Amino acid sequence: MQLAIPHAPRKVRLTQVPGAMGRLARDAVLGLLFMALLGAAATWAGRFFVEEHGFAARAEEVDGVVVATRLPPRHARDGAEGTLEVLYTFQEVEHSVSGVPTFAEFAEGLGKGAAVKLLVDPAAPDRPREAGYARTRASRMGWMPWGLAVGALVAVALFTREARRLVRSEVEPLRLGALVWLTPDGPLPDAKGEVAFPAHYFRQDVKMEVRARVRPGRAPVRNGAKVLAAVVPREPGWARVIDQDLAGVLGWLR
Repeated sequence: MQLAIPHAPRKVRLTQVPGAMGRLARDAVLGLLFMALLGAAATWAGRFFVEEHGFAARAEEVDGVVVATRLPPRHARDGAEGTLEVLYTFQEVEHSVSGVPTFAEFAEGLGKGAAVKLLVDPAAPDRPREAGYARTRASRMGWMPWGLAVGALVAVALFTREARRLVRSEVEPLRLGALVWLTPDGPLPDAKGEVAFPAHYFRQDVKMEVRARVRPGRAPVRNGAKVLAAVVPREPGWARVIDQDLAGVLGWLR
């Protein structure tokens, strides 16, 4: 076995690193699933957003009278909802409606006969909304498209960060890192996944201690008890062990 390793920078592509594209594809699938969920949420939110703002644009404010209130237990009213039973007149027609949602804290201050402002849609005059509750809800809906946009940007940013992390951890050491013969501090670990172990090498008679990453089930390129590794340029305390399969793919092994 002979090594023919070119000087840095060496021509190394992400597609040449075994397992790297699989990890990137897995992250891409997860990102697409997340985007699909965002798309479904956006469809629902968009329809809901349009309906809410359509109601706010059409609705007319009318005076109503409280007949009864229904509230959650006192200890659970903070931020909760209650309902009202109201009487009101709209377009000269009297209506009696129950189950009109409002804030529980607001409803607990309303007794029978109390005046209340309602928003009534002319297209559905028998489905009024308590005015303060409806306007607060509509204003909150205004932030929904921004939240979905931020979620999409986060998904793209996470995928981009993972791709850059893969390049930095898998490609940069092979392209730009110093190639050294590492001496493991003990037997190489036997595990099913990628593992790290302590090792050291000498540079100009100075002992350099590192943590080395090794892929499972792969035979490292050896020189006696030492193994070939590439020092990570951005993290000199880390090294990537080069196995025979990888060296063969890169054309370093003849």
